[in-house]
Amino acid sequence: MRFGPRILAAGVAAAALVPALTVSALADPGTGRAQVGDTTSPVEAKRVDRVPTPKLGWYKCYDYAECATVRLPLDYDDPKGATTEIAVLRVKARNAKKRIGSLFVNPGGPGGQGTALAYGAPDIFGADVLDRFDVVGFDPRGVGFSSNVTCFKSAREQTLAMTGMQVPFPVGAKEQAAYTKSGKALGKGCSTTGKPLSGSMSTAEAARDMDVLRRAVGDKKLSYLGFSYGTALAQYYANMFPDRLRVMVADGVLNPVSWAGTRATEGQLLDDRLKSADGSYKALKEMLVRCGKAGKKRCSFAAYGDPVKNFDVLAKRLKAKPVEIEGAKITYADLVAGILGLLYYPDGYLSVDPSLTDLWKATSPKVEAKQAEAARHALAARIAERRAEVAQQKKSAANVLAKGFPYDNGLDALSGVLCTDGAHPKKAGDWPALTAASDKRAPYFGSAWGWSTVQCARDGWTVRDEDAYTGPFNRRTSAPVLFVGDYYDPATNYDDAVSSSKLLPGSRLLSSDSWGHTAYGTSACVTGAVETYLVSGKLPPAGKVCVGDVQPFAKDPGAALKPRGQADASAMAAGHGAKLPAVATRLPSSVLLGTR
Repeated sequence: MRFGPRILAAGVAAAALVPALTVSALADPGTGRAQVGDTTSPVEAKRVDRVPTPKLGWYKCYDYAECATVRLPLDYDDPKGATTEIAVLRVKARNAKKRIGSLFVNPGGPGGQGTALAYGAPDIFGADVLDRFDVVGFDPRGVGFSSNVTCFKSAREQTLAMTGMQVPFPVGAKEQAAYTKSGKALGKGCSTTGKPLSGSMSTAEAARDMDVLRRAVGDKKLSYLGFSYGTALAQYYANMFPDRLRVMVADGVLNPVSWAGTRATEGQLLDDRLKSADGSYKALKEMLVRCGKAGKKRCSFAAYGDPVKNFDVLAKRLKAKPVEIEGAKITYADLVAGILGLLYYPDGYLSVDPSLTDLWKATSPKVEAKQAEAARHALAARIAERRAEVAQQKKSAANVLAKGFPYDNGLDALSGVLCTDGAHPKKAGDWPALTAASDKRAPYFGSAWGWSTVQCARDGWTVRDEDAYTGPFNRRTSAPVLFVGDYYDPATNYDDAVSSSKLLPGSRLLSSDSWGHTAYGTSACVTGAVETYLVSGKLPPAGKVCVGDVQPFAKDPGAALKPRGQADASAMAAGHGAKLPAVATRLPSSVLLGTR
């Protein structure tokens, strides 16, 4: 049964909504005071608790980590039936005497690898976390080093079917028709060839897997840190197993009611519920406003007038006619997707400004020929540099081509969660009109985000997970969930952090006036608050607002930050077919300027 946002937000006691819910007295680690909390429902408890605790055969891997694989039920209603293999990696606590337990981590996606995030722990987390926790990551079913979902019989079949999706997002009737055709092919492939795994990849299944793994590592209750889509996994677990939390942090928040959809919203695009596009536009507009205020000495794009108006002019120029840069074509979609990618980083403005300036010069009829040519060369150099980076990433993560060409299941894996978890419109043919409406609400980015789910249309995607969880999402948990949201997150709208924190009784919201996708690592304020809660259970004060170290075009913008989660993990990829994504990725099918 589904519950609408109005009922959930009202804070009505869960026991009054669902007869199966029971309550018990639990302690709040933030205050030490007893609180009344919900317990895991008998149905859910039966599903996971009857699965024998797996024995993890840890072995040393990738220099300093430990790896294991475990087979878990494909369907928890049939624990002795078919299984799927789950890959697990941990980096052990540095101080065994002060070890608290395990900290489970998830980087987002959906389709991101928990193993990669755990492997990068020494470059990501602070001393207290590394000293006192085994950092544990698992690749959700269908993903990475776990059993892979594959929606086509071969790389050739996949490539031919996906030809229409070889653009960041479609612009114009011709591209939209091709993109829709490929989206339907992906949906149908996952609903046939991809079965049965594609029908067992809902976030609820990942939450059940995580609860079994919690037992396997010997923890009585779960300690968890999730980014982006990992916050959806956090909230699903918190509501499915409300009495099994020690501490939980959700950074870069997705509202779970919006993620799953309701009967009233099932005809909407996923992003019309999540409004990631609104967050993207908010971040871009504020950045351009600050550019204008800073002036041309600190923001070169301001030299040509109002940056907000001129971005729109530039977008219209590229929509009318792509620009050729030494054999590479830059389209309107490349501009939007490229800027969106740069907005993911706190110091992304350092690349946004020169990119827009050079594109302006290259497309402006009023710019002198020499300046235009110099701008083209600058763009060409940037394109070449980015292509080299992408080529190296592909090389480091590629399969050994011993048995044919590699099958990249990244989009299959993402879709296996996106399309199985929530409600989506019935007809793929409706996407052009729906995304056009999204663009009116959130200029530029409405289409970029909206088209990322066309494969989920119900006339193509028919496989379902009968055990997917759709609510309620307002359970009282044994420990408060700490939600973290930054004002200018371009992927997970800050408003979702606010609304999600209101769903869970006793939770706490930590806000950050910061930039980029997710807030952990953008300031000592956020990082310290998160790590203090993870270690001690002490919450930050109610209403706490942190300020990001990096502020666009400020006189002292702060030190440039290394992107979180992008530690060198090439050793893990050697000889394997899995990619190692960055932390907290929730991009639509988009690329940086010049990568296509």
